[in-house]
Amino acid sequence: MTKKAKPLGIYMLAMINVAAILSIKNWPMTAEYGATSIFYFLIGALLFFVPVSLVSAELATTLPEKGGLYLWVKTAMGHRVGFLAIYLAWISNVIWYPTVLSFIAGTLAFVITPSLANNNTYVFTVILLTFYGATYINLKGMRISGWMSSFGAILGTLVPGALIIILGAKWLFGSQVSHLTFTMDTLVPSLNEPARLAILAGVLLGFAGMEMSAVHAKDVDNPRKNYPKAILLSALIILIFSILGTLSIATVLPPENINLVAGSMEAIGIFMESFHMQWLTPIIALLIALGALASVSTWAIGPSKGLLEAANDGDLPACFHKTNKANVPSTILLCQALVVTVVSAVFLYFPDVNSSFWILITLSSLLYILCYILIFTSAIILKYKANTKNLPRPYRVPGKNIGMWIVSGIGIVTCISIFILGFLPPEHLSDSEQHFFVSFLVIGLVIFSLIPFLILLGKHKLFSKK
Repeated sequence: MTKKAKPLGIYMLAMINVAAILSIKNWPMTAEYGATSIFYFLIGALLFFVPVSLVSAELATTLPEKGGLYLWVKTAMGHRVGFLAIYLAWISNVIWYPTVLSFIAGTLAFVITPSLANNNTYVFTVILLTFYGATYINLKGMRISGWMSSFGAILGTLVPGALIIILGAKWLFGSQVSHLTFTMDTLVPSLNEPARLAILAGVLLGFAGMEMSAVHAKDVDNPRKNYPKAILLSALIILIFSILGTLSIATVLPPENINLVAGSMEAIGIFMESFHMQWLTPIIALLIALGALASVSTWAIGPSKGLLEAANDGDLPACFHKTNKANVPSTILLCQALVVTVVSAVFLYFPDVNSSFWILITLSSLLYILCYILIFTSAIILKYKANTKNLPRPYRVPGKNIGMWIVSGIGIVTCISIFILGFLPPEHLSDSEQHFFVSFLVIGLVIFSLIPFLILLGKHKLFSKK
């Protein structure tokens, strides 16, 4: 007789969310915009983060069965559209992994020698070792990866994040020179520079993932009551840390010198040297790398479990149905690791790390936006569908059906707007690089979006022959 796994509580689930979403890696990207980043965070939170959190809480507690977003979209629009949704979530993560893995490599370089951060072979090697390590952890089962997420969130994100915020405040209100200014011009972006609004795509990706923990809804102790509480707790932690952490980095680093991969550690290095605590730098680097690894570990299993449900419904070949003794989709995780290996090779061929980082972040964001549009649309449909409209809904989006229309409508309009803005290239790119940026996004979107349709078409033809 197998021992029943201990259910997840509010704290554990909140830490899984924090580990998956809150990342020190994202702070340099928004710190580049200084005090204006507050505007972007608040807009992103109000028009995207809050709607996603509210909708996820209702859907996860109404349909707490395994499958998460795949189950929601499948129930609303059929298993083929459900497969498209979970595929978009999965592939956007595969494209995102190399960015956070390169951040881990750059952070660990400060433990050995910072110059290694510019060594492509070193970065690529650490990327592979880190991701295959995260894959191994997840193959051991949810309980191990759950504890990894919890400890990683505390020691690897909250502790160093709090240290950055405290030192940033001391720097800002002390005698040191600050690069952060608070005026109306710096707090509100100019509409004459629409390209600066493209950062919203990055902010959105930084807030993405609240729905991911819904795949663990059945593992939660009293999910209908505790899941919404965990979402609220994690949302507050994520928003507060993101704003204060970004401002701390913007305080110490001039915007034109911020490195998107190593910016966090560069800021920490300056803080430690200024306050005579250089000995802490390698320790903080190890903790931040641990937090990033926890984030990868959490994300590696979430969409994969949803993809397993799609495989069980016949949308993927039979080999993808396989699970190991820990009930983890082993074939999908191993396949995912192979794809990440191929995608990560981009860092071997692009000398400009910042441009490569931004391109992958944007492409990942645009693919995930398409998934979110399907989630918001499904939330509205499920309010009226015959087999779901009368289901018990212990947590409801405020305002009943009209409230769901308003909240999901705001989410859909926001997603469409940011999708369009995402094609605006960063200001620092040359004309030729801007053309490459747009072309890469268009080609990448077309190729990756067509894959699920080709899979379904191939299966349809195969069954037709039979």
